[in-house]
Amino acid sequence: MSSDAVRRNMAVFPISVVMKLTELSARQIRYYEEQNLITPARTAGNQRLFSMNELDQLLEIKVLLEKGFNMKAIKQFMADKASHHQSEEKRVRERLYKDIFIKPNATEVPLNRGDLSRFYK
Repeated sequence: MSSDAVRRNMAVFPISVVMKLTELSARQIRYYEEQNLITPARTAGNQRLFSMNELDQLLEIKVLLEKGFNMKAIKQFMADKASHHQSEEKRVRERLYKDIFIKPNATEVPLNRGDLSRFYK
């Protein structure tokens, strides 16, 4: 995982900051959590802490609601998005495994060897 991805997944924002950044109420944020659209981390004192990715998800939910989507449609959209992301990760993992442990056939270029011709004229 890249350092940027680690930073984006780091739960550091309390709900008061999230409310200011998203212009959502605490009740709205808790409702989206109840609907399993976000899953903030919890401190030992049970305080919610949000990551940048969860902030993005909340802003995306807000935009979809403003465009007239209902909660059922938003849940489906988020589930489809997560499923697509997981299948893309799986495809890359399978390709890397194949490149590392199985010799690619003559027509395939291994992922660790890029086409450098674009850098030379």
